[in-house]
Amino acid sequence: MNRTKNRWLIALSAIAIHLSIGSAYAYSVFKKPLGETMGWSGTLIALAFTLAIVFLGLSAAIFGRVVEKKGPRKSATVSAILFSLGQIGAGFAVSLGSVPLFLFSYGVIGGVGLGIGYISPVSTLVKWFPDRRGLATGMAVFGFGAGSLITSPIAAKLIETFDIPTTFYILGGSYFLLMMLGASYIARPPKDWMLESRKDSTAGRKEVKKDLSQLTANEAIKTRRFWMLWIMIFINISSGLMIISVASPMAQEMVGLSIAAAAAMVGIMGIFNGAGRIGWASISDYIGRPTVFIAFFVIQIIAFLTIPHVTNPILFQSFILLIMTCYGGGFASLPAFIGDMFGTKQLGAIHGYILTAWSAAGVIGPIVVARINEVTGSYVPAFYVFAGLLVVALFVSFLIRRDLDRVERQNQRESKEKIIAS
Repeated sequence: MNRTKNRWLIALSAIAIHLSIGSAYAYSVFKKPLGETMGWSGTLIALAFTLAIVFLGLSAAIFGRVVEKKGPRKSATVSAILFSLGQIGAGFAVSLGSVPLFLFSYGVIGGVGLGIGYISPVSTLVKWFPDRRGLATGMAVFGFGAGSLITSPIAAKLIETFDIPTTFYILGGSYFLLMMLGASYIARPPKDWMLESRKDSTAGRKEVKKDLSQLTANEAIKTRRFWMLWIMIFINISSGLMIISVASPMAQEMVGLSIAAAAAMVGIMGIFNGAGRIGWASISDYIGRPTVFIAFFVIQIIAFLTIPHVTNPILFQSFILLIMTCYGGGFASLPAFIGDMFGTKQLGAIHGYILTAWSAAGVIGPIVVARINEVTGSYVPAFYVFAGLLVVALFVSFLIRRDLDRVERQNQRESKEKIIAS
């Protein structure tokens, strides 16, 4: 059965799963209606989303090994059940007026479903696309970024037509159906499966670069390159979330955009976030993952140091959108980078451990920029603080390249020694 599966339909199944869970980024649509209808504070409403991101990272780390063991179909099915239950439970909590139930349903149950659903398809795609890892994972993670673009207008219309609980019920049921559709087809490649190009010719066999190593999750976390990658991802996500969390008021304050223009910019940011996921991940297949991350940090350092001095609205927005491509590109290039460095033996579990950086960044990024603005009355100092962090990330990205070169040389020496010994 597995031998007849089409790897591009596998990718489409992964996109269906990620489109559904990516709707979490449309949560801001509920903020004002919840505040007006329920009388809940903005901080309380935001806490549900923060919990969802925290539990995304935690569940990805805790259940990553289980996902690898049980396979993508069972894992995606569990994700579909939990994520849709989180949505439906949130609607039930609103109808009851229960804050604890809302936080538990949307933040905890939904967050765990998010984490399992996020990593379920990724390691599978890496195995189906050894020749185009960046493109394959970029497509799936693009779905996560694009989920908010689709869900936002639909959710807003549903709230206007019906009410908040009904909107959660409809969305939860729809996500369940779409995710189950994706889960029904997705599967690992057969054990001895390989690309036709690799079967047909010696040249084809050379198309796919050999992974640096094949490590378990426990072995991976004991390496320097694991923690260097964790730091790079943490800083890249923190910098992006710093922009996303205050994009509208920041644009109004710094370059005088109107409320409507700032809202439009936020919508366009989502498009560039998604475009960066496919674009940068595809580029990484040609220039290499270490080079792409170096490019991310160089671009963002320049942007973060320049934006405080920009007064032209178009130029300001151009820099913001450029940063968004790097933010999305980091997510999309990550799974392929993990495969390059640690192999595909337990890629899902390793990916889960790395995603704890997302949980940390989801708290640190927004809090730091909010606190700096509160103390100084300006967003400008925050740009310099995060520019400093990006310099650290750039330095680490050079260190990880140096470490990869060292391991590559070591592998070559050991290979030569085996040949001589035989």
